[in-house]
Amino acid sequence: MAARARLVAFLIGMASFLSIVAAGQIRPLPSGGQLPSGLFVHSIASMIRTDRNATTKASSDFGRIVEAAPEAVLHPATPADIAALIRFSASSKAPFPVAPRGQGHSARGQSLAPGGVVVDMRALGRGHRRINVSAGAGYVDAGGEQLWIDVLRATLEHGLAPRAWTDYLRLTVGGTLSNAGIGGQAFRHGPQIANVRELDVVTGTGELVTCSREESSDLFFAVLGGLGQFGVITRARIALEPAPKRARWVRLAYTDVTVFTGDQELLISKKASEAGFDYVEGQVQLNRTLIDGPESTPFFSGADINRLAGLVSRSGSGAIYFIEAAMYYDEATASSVDQKLEAVLEQLSFTPGFVFTKDVTYVQFLDRVRVEEEVLRSVGVWDVPHPWLNLFIPRSRIIGFDTGVLKGILGGTNPVGVILMYPMNTNKWDDRMTAVTPQTEEDVFYAVSLLRSAVAVGDVERLERENEAVLAFCTREAIRCKQYLPHYTSEDGWRRHFGTKWERIAELKAKYDPQTIMAPGQRIFQSSIASA
Repeated sequence: MAARARLVAFLIGMASFLSIVAAGQIRPLPSGGQLPSGLFVHSIASMIRTDRNATTKASSDFGRIVEAAPEAVLHPATPADIAALIRFSASSKAPFPVAPRGQGHSARGQSLAPGGVVVDMRALGRGHRRINVSAGAGYVDAGGEQLWIDVLRATLEHGLAPRAWTDYLRLTVGGTLSNAGIGGQAFRHGPQIANVRELDVVTGTGELVTCSREESSDLFFAVLGGLGQFGVITRARIALEPAPKRARWVRLAYTDVTVFTGDQELLISKKASEAGFDYVEGQVQLNRTLIDGPESTPFFSGADINRLAGLVSRSGSGAIYFIEAAMYYDEATASSVDQKLEAVLEQLSFTPGFVFTKDVTYVQFLDRVRVEEEVLRSVGVWDVPHPWLNLFIPRSRIIGFDTGVLKGILGGTNPVGVILMYPMNTNKWDDRMTAVTPQTEEDVFYAVSLLRSAVAVGDVERLERENEAVLAFCTREAIRCKQYLPHYTSEDGWRRHFGTKWERIAELKAKYDPQTIMAPGQRIFQSSIASA
């Protein structure tokens, strides 16, 4: 409890100061605490809030499963403000935990700071846009707090765009880079972390460091996919490429998982110079989810839905599969896109007659999940618990996983949500980064995401039991999977997760966050602070 007592005393003193110079910005606190001296108070005191409204907002995340209240929230104006807070904690006899929070889109409390201070990263971008495009050099410098949708809009003004995207663009740059950032372009360009040239990071000692593959490279590789354990990303330099104007958006239906995965692997084996898709993902539809779930979007007509529902019934397994793909083009290539698409489709073995296409702008395609979000919000199933489970599965085990999990454990269920299943090329991932992939010699692995929502009483407990059964199945069948957006409750679980990287990660933690104050919600390093 010493860490919390230290923080409370600090906040009491700060509240006394603020009651004079910034009345009304935080709730009054009892007097008697000691006001910290020095420039720290005067530089960021007015940016600290401890009122219930501020701390409540920072007490839960998108998952709506874990709740943990911080003692305070920092609304920084500059990265130096974040550094000042971290230095104060790190130099204290009883340090307090600090966690950066962008959109709070974690699922298991990873962006929370129980008993500590949450840094509201979005405050950095208020009033001015911290996005600078260097068109001639082919990169954009974006603040860690910036949303990817805003990065896209800024780069498109120069006819450029980042190469790799997540499916949802209302996430912060620092947030996705702290995990990896995967999506349908990863087969060609790797995850988002593979497309970063340089970073500004506030480490767990409060030092502001600019790092890259050449400078302070150990920190650079540690932070990318580092789950916030080594510092706060305040700027990222991201590689750009010429942006297309439009996308031919395609969905292909399958009833046989072997054919489905075979076609996906064929598509991701094609080089950029070959005629092929620029985006490749896959979905699994169980039972009535095609009709009842968030896939009831304008992509399919009512007649399409009826035909697909019939295909589900005829499949015998209660499941069908979709390859979702896109072919980008612009004015110069518009005349040939139909011919290119036809040439690709001729190589595939989807169910005859079940090819669906849609022509949209490049932005409409990349921001497509926003439409689904609006639909879900309108029916009240967006701000609900999300017991998500994301796994990386070795290529050789994906058919067995489909049989045991999708047709076994989840067979007969009617989940509300989306199940993704698509392959990525292992060689597009840099093993020097903290992010982990299945430890096999295989050149392809699959991302399987059970993105299900709890919309009825008892759903959370039921979905959690199913997730546990899925993980138990993988353990029992010796499927060497890895969690993406991982969650473990013990250090032993994290050791197994990181495998051969664990010792190096522990060394870097001791170097860049020796007081173990950063991102306590991940529960990787169980320090005395986390215990308190």
